[in-house]
Amino acid sequence: MPEGIKMAQGKILLKPGTLWTSVKERTEHALQCGALLSIPTEFEFVEQDSVRFLVRILSNLNRKKAAKEKHQKQSATSGQEFNPFLPYEEDLFVADISETHVCILNKFNVVDYHLLIITRAFEEQESLLTLEDFTAMWACLADFDGLAFYNSRKTAGASQRHKHLQLVPLPLAPSGPQIPIEPLLTAAQFQESIPFDASATPTVGFTNAIPKLPFVHAFAPLNPHWVRSPLAGGQATLEVYRTLLHSVGTGAYNLLATREWMLIVPRSQEHFQSISVNSLGFAGALLVRNAAEMEILKAQGPMTILKSVAVC
Repeated sequence: MPEGIKMAQGKILLKPGTLWTSVKERTEHALQCGALLSIPTEFEFVEQDSVRFLVRILSNLNRKKAAKEKHQKQSATSGQEFNPFLPYEEDLFVADISETHVCILNKFNVVDYHLLIITRAFEEQESLLTLEDFTAMWACLADFDGLAFYNSRKTAGASQRHKHLQLVPLPLAPSGPQIPIEPLLTAAQFQESIPFDASATPTVGFTNAIPKLPFVHAFAPLNPHWVRSPLAGGQATLEVYRTLLHSVGTGAYNLLATREWMLIVPRSQEHFQSISVNSLGFAGALLVRNAAEMEILKAQGPMTILKSVAVC
């Protein structure tokens, strides 16, 4: 094994087989001490274009609203924008992933065991994902079968400037497919794409590969065996990411990834009327704040809403 790979692999601090146990233990601790402020929801399925979208409706936003107001006051007093990740709350800490990334609980989670993969040092959320980001992602996916996602900018639903990937466990829905949008992905039509960088390897993938998605997207399969070596998986995934992103442009976008595939969707706007959409929307899981927004969603149709905030 080349020395450079040995050194890079040595930077992975997360011990295999420990993450899921740590997540459950730290969740219990954070709930008991009040650091984790879960937001209760109810849900129903709304079907359009052969997809049963999981739509959650928030029951109480008071906790998050109060915290936001507190942070705004702190920012006004200090003259610096509040950063919840620097430093992060120790009671939300789950695990050290690598020398560049740590894993913490999402303080205001809607989904149980919702994790944030954050950079130790400040990096802009708008910056491109790196080898270190994808290596950290695979280190977590090795022990946590989930959906990883990245909201690249505010237009794509990002709420914090400090770079963070997110990870939620599968299944997303209590019944049906693990990921509501997944039945459409099985119809993907692949061809070997030409890499934009001569040094990159060709990637099996295709812009607008999924016939029933009515907006611009790029999709490619990933190799689930990459969980065995997060560094090799990170390097391969970085090449896939660069190729797909190049094919759709480098503006605001949502990225979704499992052990089996990656999907990138360019964004044109954050909201449809008052409904905010982030990466999970393109997985088929949407969130509304009240009954009025639920009525808008049902009247317009969830796929129509996704089309409106994406690029056509």
